[in-house]
Amino acid sequence: MRYILFFLFSCSLGFAQEKPIKALVGGTLIDGFGSTPIKNSVIIIEGKKIKAVGTIETLQVPANAEVISTEGMSVLPGLWDMHVHTMINGHADYAYWDKTYPPLLEEVIMPASAEQLLMAGVTSARDLGGPLKESISVRDRINKGEIPGATLYVSGPFIQKKPYPGTEAFRWGVNGVEDAKKKIKKLANAGVDCIKLIDQDQMNYDELQAVVNTAHEYGLKVVAHGHRPEEIRLGLKAGVDCFEHTGLSSAPSYPDDILEAIKERTAQMNLGPLYWCPTVEGLYNYEYVRDNGEHLDNDSWHRGLHDTIIADIKNSFAHKDQLPYFQLTPMRKPTLETKIKQLIEAGVVLLIGTDSGIPMKFHSQSTWNEFDVWVNEFGIDPMYAIRAATYWPALWTGVAQKVGTVTEGKDADIIAVKGDVLRHISLLQNVDIVIKHGKRYK
Repeated sequence: MRYILFFLFSCSLGFAQEKPIKALVGGTLIDGFGSTPIKNSVIIIEGKKIKAVGTIETLQVPANAEVISTEGMSVLPGLWDMHVHTMINGHADYAYWDKTYPPLLEEVIMPASAEQLLMAGVTSARDLGGPLKESISVRDRINKGEIPGATLYVSGPFIQKKPYPGTEAFRWGVNGVEDAKKKIKKLANAGVDCIKLIDQDQMNYDELQAVVNTAHEYGLKVVAHGHRPEEIRLGLKAGVDCFEHTGLSSAPSYPDDILEAIKERTAQMNLGPLYWCPTVEGLYNYEYVRDNGEHLDNDSWHRGLHDTIIADIKNSFAHKDQLPYFQLTPMRKPTLETKIKQLIEAGVVLLIGTDSGIPMKFHSQSTWNEFDVWVNEFGIDPMYAIRAATYWPALWTGVAQKVGTVTEGKDADIIAVKGDVLRHISLLQNVDIVIKHGKRYK
């Protein structure tokens, strides 16, 4: 008995001291750079980092490695979703949610959202619009390894001319140039990763320019709504760094002057690419969700949520066809493909982002659905779509030296799915392997 106890103690002590080494062996690697996939790949992970990348023929697997077979799989960098809202989770009544759930955001709602993203293969996400303290707290606890979740890059509160009633905790109004500077400085000093700007067409131009300039002075990029033509015009003039959405109007395409301004901006290569997060899936698929809602019963979005919250969310969309949020959507749907292709043709770099958390859109499902619409409905090249969720987001965020591609020396954020994801992009709805910072979560 003493020998057995000593053996178990020795093994546990040795495990605590060893450097864990993993080897992903046999899969087809899509490394994020957009080049020809690497067949029969081998990826050696040591600790949190990728130690080596090669093939079965060129790279020897260490004898002490944990071998994880990826035969028959597509292996990719961990995905990014560049437009999520961890403070909401599919509830259809924003006013009710904003009044009822703030006390649970930091400890329940936002951690649950982040973990659901991770289990869906999203290892990094840009969280746009949320209460400041809670956003920073959840991000930092994930980074410290205290709770599981996608690595979050947070904006904290929306910046806009005037917050909507009852949303002051996560929407900050701007009243004059000095107030704009003060608000951005407060966010920068709190440690946000970017600034989320909306309704900039309701500000005077000096206020808008103060927001953008102050953010840039603190090394923060500005993410701005592109719903309305004037939002885009003013955003381009002020120098915002990324636009969100393809527009709420039912206009069939972007106005000519908008397209010319976008082309003029993309031609200025000294400024780098112009990025855009179109977030089309939530609108495009609404009618399907309304009429075929079986996936709403998928319990993947229950993860981390109390039963009472789950029931509350379900009850909120009991009458899917009556939701005010979507009443204009059938008119907008035909415009989405046209606008997204106009942006591509104008030289914009698109990023995968979903608006995840809006009514009936869950963090466990939104990202793969966005891929599906891009590739299978709009005909966007699958490799382009994958890079829009790996290489380009990491570059925009300023962390391309650490993540975004499967490269020696970078963090081991890697996913794998059974089958050829370049042929069947919807395979991403069932991610088989999720590794983040070298730790396997799935």
